[in-house]
Amino acid sequence: MTKINWMDEVEKRKDDLLKDTQNLLHIKSLLDEVNTFPDAPLGKGVKEALDFMLTLGEKDGFKPKNVGNLAGHLEFGEGEELLGILCHVDVVPAGDGWTSDPFAAEIREGKIFARGAIDDKGPTMAAYYAMKIVLELGLPLKKRVRMIIGTDEESDWRCVEHYFEHEEMPALGFAPDADFPIINAEKGIADMDIVQKVPVEEGGKGKIEVLRFTSGQRYNMVPDHAAVTLNILENQMDVVQRFTDFMKEHRLEHHSHVENAELILEVKGVSAHGLEPKNGINAGLFLAEFLSKLDLNRTALDYFKFVSRYFFNDSRGVSLGVAYSDDISGELTINPGKLSYTPQSGGSIGLTCRYPVTNNMDETREKLDELLQEKGFVIGKFKDTKPHYVDENEFLIQTLKKVYEEQTGEEAYLISIGGGTYARSLKSGVAFGPLFPGRPDIAHQKDEYIDIDDLLKATAIYAQAIYELAGE
Repeated sequence: MTKINWMDEVEKRKDDLLKDTQNLLHIKSLLDEVNTFPDAPLGKGVKEALDFMLTLGEKDGFKPKNVGNLAGHLEFGEGEELLGILCHVDVVPAGDGWTSDPFAAEIREGKIFARGAIDDKGPTMAAYYAMKIVLELGLPLKKRVRMIIGTDEESDWRCVEHYFEHEEMPALGFAPDADFPIINAEKGIADMDIVQKVPVEEGGKGKIEVLRFTSGQRYNMVPDHAAVTLNILENQMDVVQRFTDFMKEHRLEHHSHVENAELILEVKGVSAHGLEPKNGINAGLFLAEFLSKLDLNRTALDYFKFVSRYFFNDSRGVSLGVAYSDDISGELTINPGKLSYTPQSGGSIGLTCRYPVTNNMDETREKLDELLQEKGFVIGKFKDTKPHYVDENEFLIQTLKKVYEEQTGEEAYLISIGGGTYARSLKSGVAFGPLFPGRPDIAHQKDEYIDIDDLLKATAIYAQAIYELAGE
């Protein structure tokens, strides 16, 4: 194979790489299922980001294809076999507390700050420029190389489901959407709604009525805000004082005010990716814990006591009786990312369960069903994505190990994650970067960023990886 200084090739294109990365980050590519259009079934933002990549790719000499306005690809090279690079351009909501506009893509301290900078627009552009380098150098390939671009990775994966219903499955590939060195094991992901069965006649009238309680927007995010509206029949100030004391004890930012004679309590937590709930502070769970100690109407009290008993300070499913771990992928984790209660519909808990590769989810669900039946709850929506594992001895992993070690001088060890990347769509697919060992994981958090030196280094790694995996 031709010997190439990949970092030199990246440096030659650095200014364009940064400019294109910022332009992609400017696009507010959030799922919007309220404002949909025939050519934008998931909203205009994600469609704009998809169009941006397809237009850029066509300009630079790749063959573009839009697949149902949900996904697309850019391809080059010749050969029977297909190497896939699986990326996504949708992002989670920005949240509060940013130092700069989350879509300004401001550069400071050698970093680009923006929602999506590390997950997954920065890495998408790194992989794109890696393809561009291999194409522009005219290197001989024996496989076709295809970047597959999704628009619904942060929610329901409708993009890849639609894509692979209509398009070829790559023989092997990688997703630049997690950590370096190489992720060869991804936990299973079970997203579900646990719904309270509301009795026809609500028994037990307390002195406090919960009118509305909400926290969180996504299964895979730790909620950083929670609010409840209460109708208090007796001493309102007593509840305010108890609320203040409780939140001060736990050192949480909080706020209370009265509106139309109703008391509104709000709590601020810390957002994080739901794959590891311990990295955040779940505002909804803290507010539910407080509410579970009040004299509430029976249905509300049952709900908050249930949330307190089975989720507060327990992200490992111990109280639920479903705790599990293995040597390949570690512990089962549970993140209640969407909590809500109204007197009319009762309470619900929308959660993501990330379970180890050897865990049988069917058995886990049976245990849950039994407990929930006893407590007056049922599982509503349920979606299970099975775990993913690629053996260390496969050509894909051995090649990526070689490339990583040559580019970094560091050992390319294998790791497992609780997150779900597009790599699991492929039989032989792994997650490969962009986060280098020792770097903080700030995906889904405020002030998300990508380090520019890391972006350049990742681009060089991806370029060599493409050449080694697809070249002659």
